[in-house]
Amino acid sequence: MENGWQLALYFVYLSSFIFIANVINKKVKALRKVIIPTAIIAGFVGLFLGPEFLGWAPVETEILGMMVYHLMAIGFIALSLKTRDRKRTRNIVSSGIYIVSTYLVQGILGFGLGLVMIATVFPDLFVGFGLLLPLGYGQGPGQAFSIGSQWETLGFVSGGNIGLTVATFGFLWASVIGIPFMNILVKRNRVNSQDGTVIKERLPEVEVDQPLELSLSETLDKITYQLVLIGVVYLLTYLTLVGLTRVLVPLGTFGMTFATLLWGFHFNIGSIYGILMRIAMDKGEAMGWLRPDITNNYLLQRISGATFDYMITASIAAISIVAFRAYFFPVMVLTTIGGLVTIAYTSTMLRRVFKTNTLENIVAFYGMQTGTISTGMALLKGVDPHFSTDAAENLVLGSAVAIFLGAPLMVILNIPIMGYVSGRPIYYLLTLGLFTGYLLFLYLLLYLNIKKGEREASEPLAVKRAG
Repeated sequence: MENGWQLALYFVYLSSFIFIANVINKKVKALRKVIIPTAIIAGFVGLFLGPEFLGWAPVETEILGMMVYHLMAIGFIALSLKTRDRKRTRNIVSSGIYIVSTYLVQGILGFGLGLVMIATVFPDLFVGFGLLLPLGYGQGPGQAFSIGSQWETLGFVSGGNIGLTVATFGFLWASVIGIPFMNILVKRNRVNSQDGTVIKERLPEVEVDQPLELSLSETLDKITYQLVLIGVVYLLTYLTLVGLTRVLVPLGTFGMTFATLLWGFHFNIGSIYGILMRIAMDKGEAMGWLRPDITNNYLLQRISGATFDYMITASIAAISIVAFRAYFFPVMVLTTIGGLVTIAYTSTMLRRVFKTNTLENIVAFYGMQTGTISTGMALLKGVDPHFSTDAAENLVLGSAVAIFLGAPLMVILNIPIMGYVSGRPIYYLLTLGLFTGYLLFLYLLLYLNIKKGEREASEPLAVKRAG
């Protein structure tokens, strides 16, 4: 399309979906009684108006997916550049450990269910089928499609499409089931569903803009400073991915697979660079090399909020209704049991991990561990519309920690496939054993991290009493 109107039209489509959703949210009384983020409604408006149903909005899944891909990174980089309380570091580490532990729980459950179905009613089911649960639920449609497609060469018929199907059901668990789940938690915790504030203990107010943080006489607008920093971080992210790909691809199939996965985790890498830039700027300010008003938390928060709204809308509108008749029963068993276990695990574990902002963290992590980070952010906006708590930070920065902790899982995922190809079922038991052993190791790390955080939190009080 001439003059770049295609990209402009997609911006118009998404804006229209959000506008219609906002009108619906304001006018429908039933929606005002529960917490349904406008962006989620907008996504379903786009899905209904798109080619899958009415066909009034001729949007293409590939282009919407591209927008989701980049908007996700921009939003997370903006969050990572914000100034923050360094005392929250242990929560971020705990978040990363918890994220990978959920992958393992879903992996053990899914792989176990797959083996049971192979041994009973579906002997021709591909051995890696159950592993699509942590890939589709925990990591999202991109990873599930990528790995499923690679398994097609080994005999998994329509593996890529089944990966997308599992991920789509996970997305439905995140949104359709997640919304009533969120409202149940809200009622139990006495939260006002109109503005997302806790009645018993009001959430911190969103940062207010300080007019003198960057003078109006500056040659660059305030928001331009923030966008420039985001652009620099994203450039570093791209160059890193290109460099790593050139190193990994010559290593063979594993290297190519790992390189592909890294491109899917671009937002994590961007977040790491954002954190490093934030640390460097803090050091520069402390030494007097940089002015202390380069970044603006209020504007960074607004940039992340806007990008997440568009990202969430695009991600739902991009859902493809894939025919899965041949796998209907296995998919329903896997996704239903997987969804129920994820709800139970998230609710139980996070009450132990987070003693403050527990509700917000449960909602956010449940949305991510059944759908994607975008759905986690969408559900979080229902109870924390301004990202005032540490839940958004735990989500994105914890995901960055999970990159390192989750690296061994990519090796373990290949073990049952090797057993399938070589005809050695003993590898299946080895896979379950490694999953379980690594899960226990992570529980130990989580316990030690929480206990150390509790001791550090009690030290100032003990010192104060001693004084």
